[in-house]
Amino acid sequence: MKHIIILGDGMADHAVERLGGKTPLQFANTPYMNLMAKEGKCGRLITVPEGFSPGSEVANTAILGYDLHEVYEGRGPLEAASIGYEMEPDDLALRCNIISLKDGKIITHNGGNLQTEDAKVLIDFLNEKLGNENVKFIAGIQYRHLLIIKGGNKNIACAPPHDHPNEEWRNLLVKPMMDVDENHPTRLSPQETADLLNDLILKSQPLLEAHIYNKERAQEGKLMANSIWPWSGGYRPSMQPITSLYPQIKCGAVITAVDLIRGIGHYAGLRTINVPGATGLSDTNYEGKAQAAIDALKTDDFVFVHVEASDEAGHDGDLDLKIKTIEYLDSRIIKPIYEAVVNQFNEPICITVLPDHPTPVEIRTHVSEPVPFLIWYKGIKPDEVCQYDEVSCVSGSFGMLKLQEFMQTLMNIE
Repeated sequence: MKHIIILGDGMADHAVERLGGKTPLQFANTPYMNLMAKEGKCGRLITVPEGFSPGSEVANTAILGYDLHEVYEGRGPLEAASIGYEMEPDDLALRCNIISLKDGKIITHNGGNLQTEDAKVLIDFLNEKLGNENVKFIAGIQYRHLLIIKGGNKNIACAPPHDHPNEEWRNLLVKPMMDVDENHPTRLSPQETADLLNDLILKSQPLLEAHIYNKERAQEGKLMANSIWPWSGGYRPSMQPITSLYPQIKCGAVITAVDLIRGIGHYAGLRTINVPGATGLSDTNYEGKAQAAIDALKTDDFVFVHVEASDEAGHDGDLDLKIKTIEYLDSRIIKPIYEAVVNQFNEPICITVLPDHPTPVEIRTHVSEPVPFLIWYKGIKPDEVCQYDEVSCVSGSFGMLKLQEFMQTLMNIE
């Protein structure tokens, strides 16, 4: 049995009054998700362990069957792996957003939908002005970048910028975690690390606002990408390849436009398939991702397809766009994959659809709640669920699974 997971990042949501009390997933036109729910089995999944924030790095790692208490080191090291930076033992790697500030508040976590080519210019500029032998800025994709602090200490509290839209940024500066057991005498203290990062944040703002890119944005009345925001730092993680955790998997692939998912895939031993035009936004190359997944199923026995668009729409509070991204996932990813599996493959293939966490449009941030999932393959005995959404899947025959139980369930399907 081969397996393909199709993950709509942040696709789950809450009931929205403007939709007559339905969630965006209930309201959207999703004939293929509903068909697979009717022909397959459904359930709900807890993707975030107790004590962890409901970030995509946490939820996706758990979905792939890893124990977060053993492997979690934050987003930074995953970003490093995805862009080919091999971490040294004394590195602290942090995710480094370029964000938009206005009137003392975080307006958006994405720098006004910053494009990669513009972001690289800004990151290279910051590295020239603020980088040194202990501080290095490395360009990633769009607003998502990497900050390396030699000898930095991960025992700091950083606020994910997407969790704090329209909040005062000064109240969210990095703080030391003083109640931790210090086992790194060669590293900076948590206080020293927090002070260094806050100094970089403050110094980045006048530099970015004076850059020609932002001057032109301001003249056009657009948001400026006018501050860095480092968060989710960690050391090099220790993850077993997924083939060691699940011997049923001999080789696998990950398809995504997001650095942190590429990083998880790297440490999990999955090959990365880069799809031209994959952006992580609603304008991503859905058809290209679908075809890449179909092609990968011809050679790999495990394929993980990650689509970011619904999460971004949720963070932006854009209800119409979130509905559209869900419908795009259904018609432009799930439909061609389902039809290819039904019509082109003779070998058994299991298709799974789920989000990693909810990103409710009226809250604009991740929440730690169970997500609905469906599992479909030829010959599966269906349960009573006829529609795929947060409410219908409560009645699914899989019930409520937790963390690694999801992958264990998938791998036990023969």
